Amino acid sequence: MNHSPRFRTVASCTTLLVALGAGVTACGSDGHPLSAKPYDAAGQISFNGPAGDSRKADPDKPLEITADGDEGRITDVTATDASGRYVAGELSADGGRWHSTSPLAAGARYTVHVSTEDEDGAPGRKVISFDTSTPKTKKRLNVTFGPEAGKYGVGQPVTAELSVPVKDKAARAIVERALKVDSKPAVEGAWHWVDDKTLHYRPKEYWPTHATIQAHSNIGGIKVAERLWGGQAKPLKLTTGDRLIAVTDASAHSMTVYRNDEAINEIPVTTGKPGFETRNGVKVVLGKEYFVRMRGTSIGIAEGTSDSYDLPVYYATRVTWSGEYVHAAPWSTGSQGYANVSHGCTGMSTDNAAWFYETVREGDIVKVINSYGEDMDPFGNGFGDWNVTWKKWRKGSALVGGAPEGPPPQDRARLRPESV
Repeated sequence: MNHSPRFRTVASCTTLLVALGAGVTACGSDGHPLSAKPYDAAGQISFNGPAGDSRKADPDKPLEITADGDEGRITDVTATDASGRYVAGELSADGGRWHSTSPLAAGARYTVHVSTEDEDGAPGRKVISFDTSTPKTKKRLNVTFGPEAGKYGVGQPVTAELSVPVKDKAARAIVERALKVDSKPAVEGAWHWVDDKTLHYRPKEYWPTHATIQAHSNIGGIKVAERLWGGQAKPLKLTTGDRLIAVTDASAHSMTVYRNDEAINEIPVTTGKPGFETRNGVKVVLGKEYFVRMRGTSIGIAEGTSDSYDLPVYYATRVTWSGEYVHAAPWSTGSQGYANVSHGCTGMSTDNAAWFYETVREGDIVKVINSYGEDMDPFGNGFGDWNVTWKKWRKGSALVGGAPEGPPPQDRARLRPESV
């Protein structure tokens, strides 16, 4: 028995249309419709204009597939580009129409697999391939992920720096959907817009120990806003080590270092004295410097005054961009464990500072409690991301709704040693 699919050809200059339908009586080896091979809808396809290789589809227009409701229905549609990115879409309840809900990329080649069935349940299949045109504009939104690839502590956020500011909420949602962060083991996480060009990604809790974290972008070729299209982004791979958290109790003048929730060292320290109190809150190790020259003038202390200083400092572990460190302070060993006499840093003996310097890595957590100082800024002076509640963090996502929570990060060229 011959299959005689009947189609309604649909023409459109604005959308990609596939008219599918058939009134067929399918026969297989046992005469049951579902045992038949899928019929081919070749020659019954029309989509937004291109009759040959000389024209291409407009990526601004949605992908739409329709079926002849009188003769059959769509059962499934899968659309991917050459890099394997899927096009999200919705299928109507009656199977009469499928349309894309995510934007197409410019300058891309797409393959669409359409599955149908007729009124007798016989399956139909069609594969469509087409190219999208490249926009005339040359304005591209490139993405740079950070930090550099490597091994970090469990507190390290992933960052995304955009080459062009994005202010519109709808455009931000497009960007955010395209920026992917995956981890093994998997954890719940979210992006947060720090400002128009900066996003941070963190989990609800700290990263798992010995995790693999990968960030990549699907924004290439996607229209973000008028005359702005997604550009390049190099993927990023990070790993985490042990869960190392150093808790400094400013009132007890003591730091306790935990590895995987087990205390491994308790160190006498001194923190900021009145007028120079150390910031409370969670900070993330930003880097380590064996030697730093610290001057009081860098934080506005005039030379020759009782608070002025100009000191060589060793084993300095940075926790803010403005210059707060954990470091060796041999000049204050008599006060360590008893009094707070520094200008904001956490000071300890040279031996203890050397141990701390060798033990921690970027991304590890340094938490200060019971200080009379201000709270650590969430953004702009290091990674204070963990001082933001998860509820508030998610409000900084364009997919949830919200606005930047703080000032843009400081230009790193302005880094200075702040205190001792």
